[in-house]
Amino acid sequence: MSPQSLEIWKKLHWSFFSMIQALNIALQRFERAMINENLALAQAELESAATLMLASGAAMELAASFNPVDYDQQIRPTMIPPSVESHDFSGLMLWDHFFLVAIWMRLKPIFENLPPELESSHERFVLAYRSLAHAHKAVCSKFGGGETASIRSNSVGISAKKSAVETLEQFEKNRERLLDPQHRVMSGYRFDHQSV
Repeated sequence: MSPQSLEIWKKLHWSFFSMIQALNIALQRFERAMINENLALAQAELESAATLMLASGAAMELAASFNPVDYDQQIRPTMIPPSVESHDFSGLMLWDHFFLVAIWMRLKPIFENLPPELESSHERFVLAYRSLAHAHKAVCSKFGGGETASIRSNSVGISAKKSAVETLEQFEKNRERLLDPQHRVMSGYRFDHQSV
């Protein structure tokens, strides 16, 4: 058992959270640029958002750069009582995540009616989201989430019969309905992706 595993997990999650905060800022700037009909700035902000999502996925993968035994013995216990007060601890509980989903909901009408000049940047943005979602599922699977339910499985609306990876797949579908409501972006993703 390596004492560095918990430190790796914590530091790279802080990096992940920082990038999500920056993503929130980029998307608000994108929204403002669209309102002001400044397509050049909107494109730059959408490209920045895509880059931040790719970096977030990389941080998530690096956060899992240790063995599953260390996860079971050092990491998972920090996410369940008595280490936390909640019996359904999840990153979904973070304000940054809540804010991000709220922004995506506000942006859905913009994504439905994108001008042609932004289609390639939007495609990169959606593909970056898919890469991030894939990274999240890969980390979850590495640590047993393909067979077991999410820590959050006691929550209302999340079936304990579903594995954690299946729950993440459902979240991914729901998020894609916001980010690509016109289904413009083909399935799959183009970014090189290495498993964790």
